[in-house]
Parts: sequence; C-alpha cells; structure tokens
Amino acid sequence: ATHIPSSVRAVPPRPPPTPPLPPSPSSSPSRPPQTLSSPVAAVAHSMHLIGSTSFCPRPVQPRDHRLCSSRPLCRAGPALGRRGPAAVRPRAGRDGSGGCPVRCSISRVHSYGTVDYEQRPPLKWSSLYRRIAMMEDPEVGAAVELEKWEVEERRLSKWELCRVVKELRKFRRFKLALDVYEWMTVQGDRFSIYSSDIAIQLDLISKVQGISIAENYFAGLSETLKDKRTYGALLNAYMHAKMKEKAEGVFEIMKEKSYVTDPLPLNVMMTLYMNIGEHEKVKSIITEMRERRIPLDIFSYNIWITTCATRGNTEEMEKVFEQMNSDQSINPNWTTYSTLATMYIRLGNMEKAEECLKDAELRVTGRDRLSFNYLLGLYGLIGKKAEVYRIWKWYKTNFPNILNTGYHSMLTSLVKVGDMDGAEAIYKEWKSTTSNYDPKVCNIMIAWFVREGTVTKARACLDDMLDLGGKPNPSTWEILVEGYVQAKQTSMALHCLKEAASMERPKKWRPRAVTIANFLVLCAEQNDTASVEVLVERPWSVGGFSLKRWGLEVGWRLIS
Repeated sequence: ATHIPSSVRAVPPRPPPTPPLPPSPSSSPSRPPQTLSSPVAAVAHSMHLIGSTSFCPRPVQPRDHRLCSSRPLCRAGPALGRRGPAAVRPRAGRDGSGGCPVRCSISRVHSYGTVDYEQRPPLKWSSLYRRIAMMEDPEVGAAVELEKWEVEERRLSKWELCRVVKELRKFRRFKLALDVYEWMTVQGDRFSIYSSDIAIQLDLISKVQGISIAENYFAGLSETLKDKRTYGALLNAYMHAKMKEKAEGVFEIMKEKSYVTDPLPLNVMMTLYMNIGEHEKVKSIITEMRERRIPLDIFSYNIWITTCATRGNTEEMEKVFEQMNSDQSINPNWTTYSTLATMYIRLGNMEKAEECLKDAELRVTGRDRLSFNYLLGLYGLIGKKAEVYRIWKWYKTNFPNILNTGYHSMLTSLVKVGDMDGAEAIYKEWKSTTSNYDPKVCNIMIAWFVREGTVTKARACLDDMLDLGGKPNPSTWEILVEGYVQAKQTSMALHCLKEAASMERPKKWRPRAVTIANFLVLCAEQNDTASVEVLVERPWSVGGFSLKRWGLEVGWRLIS
C-alpha cells in the first residue's frame, strides 16, 4: 500500500481513445497515428486538473515535469501500467483537436519497503523494434518477442505496436510487420482495429503471401471495412503485381464510390502505367486530374518527370520541372532533385546530374537516412570519388551509428568508382561495428573479388562472415558459381548451386538464366555430362526451380 498526499486528488482512470491511422501520402495505404498536441501544454493542463496549488515559474521541459515541491511527475511511460495511475486527457480545443493523453502520478511516494517501478527508466518502442528486427530466426515470428516483452516489461499500447510496424515496413521487414498485426488481431477486443489497420494488413499480406491471398483477405472483409483506405490498398497491391486489368477495375469502383478525391490513387495508376511502359496513359491521368481539379502533389510531378526521362524526352522533362517550380503549392524536395539526377545519368548528361545532386543536398533536412543513401549511390554512378567520401563524412556526423543499408550504399559507391582499398577499409569497419551480418553487404565484396578473377578471395570473404556468425543467402552462392565457372572449377560451381537451392527462403529462389547457361557452356567444354545430368534431371524440391520447365535441357543439346 502507498500513501498519496492529500494535496493531490487523482482523477478516475479514463482509457485514452485509439485514433484511426491517417492515410499516407506515399504509396503505402496508411501510417500509424502521431502525437499532435504539445507535451508541455498537456502536462500543464493535467496538473491543473489534479489540483496542484503551485507551479514552478520556469518553463516546464517535456522530459522534466516537476512541481514546486521537487516531486517529479513521471512522464508518460510503460512502467505506469503496473501502478494504475490516473489517465488525464486535456479538453479538446476550439478547433476540435483533442489533447494528448498524459498519465500522471506522484513518483516519490512512501512505499513502506515496496519497489517503486516508476524509478526504473521505461523502455521505449524502439527497444522492442530492435528485439524483433534482430531476431536470429525471423521465421519464428514476432509474436514470441511480443509475448516475452509483456511478461518481462509491461503491456503494450496500440500506438507502440503501430510505431514498430511503421519502422519494420520502412526497412522492408514485411514478414515481421505482418506478424505484429496478426498478434494484435488474436488479442480480441483489446485493440480497436480500424479500416486503416486493415489496409496496412492487406498491403503486408500482398507483399508476404502474394496477391491471391490478399484478394481473398479483401473479399472476406465486411462492407463497412471496404472503404477508401482498403480499396486503395488493394489497388496498390495490383500495381505492384502489374495486374493492369484488375487495377483498372478497382480504380473504376473507387470512382463510382467517390473515393478518388485526392492524388494518391491517381499516382498509383500512373506508376502502374509507367512500370508497364504505357507512358501515354500517364499523360492522360495528368489530364484527368486537371479536368477534375485534383491538384498534383510532389509525387505526381516526380512520376511525370520519370516518365518523360524514361522516354528519353529531356525537353518535356524540363518543361514539367518548370511547371512544378511555378506551382505555388509544391516545394521541390531532395527526392525531386535526386529523381532529376537519376534521369540525367540515364541520358548520359553527368554535368547536369551533378548540379541536381548539389541542389538535392541543400534540401536534405532532419534525420533522413534515405537521402544520404541516395546521394552516395548517385555520386558513385557519376564517378565522383571525393564527393562520395564527403557525403559519407556528413552521413556519419548526423548518424553516429550507421545501419547496414548505409554501409551497403557506401560500399556499392566505392566499387563503382573503383576504390577497392577504400571499400576494404569500410568493410572492415562494418564488421567491427555491427552485430547483424547482413549477407547483402558481404555480397558486394564477394562480387568484386569474382569480377577481379580472384574466387579464392571471394570464398575467404564468405568464410570470414560465417566465422562471425553471419548467414549467406542464395545470391551469395550464385555469385560464387560465377567465380568458379570463370576458374573452370565445375565441381565447386555445382556445389554452390546445390547450396543455393537448399536454402529455405520466404520466396522461392531461381537462378539467373545466364548463370545456368555459363555453367552449361563450361560443362560442354569439359565434356562433363554427369554434372549436366545432376543439374537438369535432379528434382530440386527445396530450391523451387525446374530446369526442365525452363527448357534449358534444349539449350544443353544445342551446346552439345
């Protein structure tokens, strides 16, 4: 039992509402809710409701809420779930906006020997994200870590879970993100599920389990959940699957239901037409937007610019960019200029590409790792070694801890500019700082050694990663196949093909046709019919590919 001072009157607990997730401006259906109100104002109002008679004259900092008696008010944190403090919600403003739910309690109370959980710093959602993202075996599922967290730490809120999902999606950990939502679903009525949540799940299902499963999931929804968000998620899934007819059908239904009132579904259709090469239909969508007075957003302009460049029409691309600059509602960001730089690189105009990259640098704001990854890659493409190192230094100044994606971008750029000594130094730095040995980073070095004709070094690089606890992926073994084919070591090349095919992956692995063709040519040169029979006749039950279906046995006969 604890003694609460009489000067404090607790407000009866009131569970904070779970707001719906707002739609995302990107191709993703929606994103988790965000805190909108000022933490300072929320805490000040909460203290007023509690009934404190005096306040400090100094400004109250969001992470240091104190009364004049120096008794700290604990900030909203996970440990409060064990003590059951009052949940105070500020009144909505005149504009109808609600306040941020803030949990308040007096931290330093007389515990009479009991442990005060509020004295322990609460673990944030980012800690849970790292636990899930760093799982040794992602196939086990995120539910194991979620259950473990609730036993060892505290009960999770929906906001925290949605924030974890957002971060997992950001780094393309779609399987784990879907696991989190499935765990939320099996909790019954504990979490309120809205159409925005359903839209995210549909998007994840299409990426993890395939478009047919996503279609069945959508068909099983109640009519009340089939709204603008879920239809938009289905449209986006069809776009990624390049299913033109079905996407157009969903798009027409959305028009009939008056769901096409903003640029998002139109941007999805433009992306689809651009990806399948129907560039004229992109222009027709732009015309439709203007006729219906739907304003173009920055994504609309970027898609339009990319379409023009894909067609090799530099003049039209620059005209679109001029229109974008004259549009008062659009403020070109680093993405716009990096898109222009990419297009100029494709068109062979390296000078203009570099100018666009300089403009992109001026628009890099906040803590956006993606912008640095793009800048590294694009400077590498135009062969600017000094600029690559300059961006890397800037990157490390902003982010003391560089993620695997950052090292991947840097190594790729150094390989492009031919700085192998620098690449080996960066690779050594990566090995000394990471605990998650992503095979995609290692594959860059292995591929470099193979291109240089030193398959022995490539294999040593793989063995080094294995010694550190890393695990290769099928692409790792396929790169080594190329190296052993160059070295005319048929048995080792076949061994690596078997290793690649034996690895279990969420998606079935298929070797590149050129890899198999080169291997068959080597077998023909050495008159090695035994290896060909193993490759063509053996049923690859785990690898997921059949050479007979590809008709490569016909190619072998031609080679013979």
